[in-house]
Order: sequence, then C-alpha cells, then structure tokens
Amino acid sequence: MSVSYKVSREPGNTPLKHWPEDYVPGGKQNARWLTLQKGPDAGKKLFYYDVTLGTEEPDKTLLFVHGNPESSYTYAKTIAELQNRTDVNVRVVAMDHIGFGLSDQASFEMVDFHHAHNLQQLIEHLDLNNICLLIHDWGGAIGIGSLIDQAERVKALLIMNTTVFPIARDGKWVYDNFPFPGVLSWNKLAAWFPNKLWPYLCSMIVCRPIYSSPGFALESFRFSIRAMFGKLNQQETLYRDMFNSDINSRSSRRNARQTHRWGYGYQYHDPLVGEQDNSKFYQNIQGKISKLWGGKIPALGFFGQWDVLAKPSVLQQWCAHLPQLEDRISLYPKRGHFIEEWEYVDIANGVVSLLNDMRSGHFGNGD
Repeated sequence: MSVSYKVSREPGNTPLKHWPEDYVPGGKQNARWLTLQKGPDAGKKLFYYDVTLGTEEPDKTLLFVHGNPESSYTYAKTIAELQNRTDVNVRVVAMDHIGFGLSDQASFEMVDFHHAHNLQQLIEHLDLNNICLLIHDWGGAIGIGSLIDQAERVKALLIMNTTVFPIARDGKWVYDNFPFPGVLSWNKLAAWFPNKLWPYLCSMIVCRPIYSSPGFALESFRFSIRAMFGKLNQQETLYRDMFNSDINSRSSRRNARQTHRWGYGYQYHDPLVGEQDNSKFYQNIQGKISKLWGGKIPALGFFGQWDVLAKPSVLQQWCAHLPQLEDRISLYPKRGHFIEEWEYVDIANGVVSLLNDMRSGHFGNGD
C-alpha cells in the first residue's frame, strides 16, 4: 500500500533561520518540506526542492545527496553552473537530511542508514526514475543505500570523495590519524569536541580550501579570529547556524565518530532508539552494487587528494566494483575532501557528460 505524504511550503523547527536566495534554484518559492511518515523520524519535516533546468519537460533527474557536516547548499555552485548551460534540460532534486540545513532538528544521534531510510520516502513520494545520482561524503552510503534495492531507478552515477566499502588500513592516512594523530584525528575529535564549538569547526572545514595538515592548523587559527569578531561570510554563517542546536551537533558528531569504521559497520547505543547497527546496511550495498551497476551504467569520479577517501586503495575498490570508472576519475592534488565547493565547473561538465551518456547508451570502460 502506498503512503500518502503531506508537503508544506513552511519550514519546521530548523535552527537555520536565515538562508540565501540561491539555496534553492529559482528562489525560495521552490522550497518544499515533506512530512515523513515512516521510521523514528515520522512526523518530521524533510526539506527538498524539485525544479527543472531548461525549457522542455525533462526525462532525466539529477538527485544530489549531501554528507556530514553539509547541507544541499554544498551543491549550489554546481547547479548554478548547470543553470547557465543552454544544453541542459533536466529535473533537479536535492534535500537536507534531518538535523541538517532547512530540515527539522534531529531527535536522536543519527548515522547514514537512518538518513537513507528517510531519503527512500522522498524518492517514493516523487517517484524518481532515470536518475543520475550525485553523491559526496556520507551521501555515498546514504544515496546508494536508499536506492540499491530499487537499482533500476538509477541510470548514472557521479561520486565525489566518498565510499561504500571498508576503508583499507593502508597508506599514510587512516581516520585514526587524519588530519592529525592522536586525539586530533577526525573520529576522535568528534568524540570529545564540545557541542557549542562543533558548529564553528564544521563551518571552517566545509568552507575553507584546506589540503594539508599545516594548512588545517593555519585556517583554524584564521577562522577562529574572524569568528571571534563576527566576520564570517554568508556561507560560513549558514553552516554554523544549522548546528545551533545541541541535538543537531550531537547527531552530526555521532555520524563523524564512525569514520574509523566507514564501510565496516558501526554499533552504538542511543538513549531514545536503543542499540543501533548499520552493518547489514553496508553488507547489502557491498553485496549488490557490482552485480547491479558494474559495467551497466555510466559513472564518473571527482576526488580531492588530501583525504583518506582519495587514497589508491579506496579508488581501486570503486574500480573493482564499477569497472566503468577506470580512467574516468579526476584527481585534484591541491584539493581536500570538499571537492564540490571548489571544482564545481569540472563537476558540472561531468554532469553534462553523464547526461549525454544516458542519452546515447554508450560510456567509458565496461560498457
């Protein structure tokens, strides 16, 4: 039996009260909120937009899925580039996960499989098909996890600094020592960092062009000075304000705390929803992705190389499961994790290439 969803044009209890006009393509009048009907977030409002770029009725959909600690706004530059292209005619859908951006605040400490279950409801409501799926960071597990059991909806894939596979314990960087060893590694930092300062850390790492450990330290100092004197820009303020909620910060931190178990499965206890374990969620993805999509749909990758997710063993896992990615991954040695914030022109060109591949039925290796 299908579920009847309620859609509103008014936000719920998001802590983000001020947001820029370009947060939504075409302006704020295109903002929508879906009331979730299933799972522990039933009754909460999930922000999304569903707009058309171009003048004709589109037959393809770009589905943008963000990670942590981002929101759908991380794709605004890419979408703006696509809006300026006269050869693009496509449906564009993006959302903010619960606890992020313009969606309702979290009620418990959420990780990827919770967000994937919510995204499934949006996909069901909008009946999305002929999808080009664009994923970054934890949006990889969220996006693929939400669609792997209805894989026929997906016709192309664009990946950006993400993985759905167990990250090998090889090379210089693992999440136990990146960007600094000891208590300053990302997952350990997320475990002890205070909620009141978490919004500032998140804002800094998303918005600043960091691609080295010394650069991270220097940008942290500069950012702290500007924050102290109220000199943050509009984008930095946005990413700070969406975590001006204790539970949103705690939920975001919980998601970051699983980085050392990325792709392996992660267990924890939440006082509201009890024992949580995403191991089967990952096993489901890993057991099906190659069979369903390997060599069967066009795919591209864009990776900033100052990142655990860009080391050779991670890229090799992607290519082993999706051989069509061979020679179709662009690497940027002077970029870090948030590649979509800086290489949006290349990414937009990649989107156009994938749309052409979807149209022609021919693409790279493995076709």
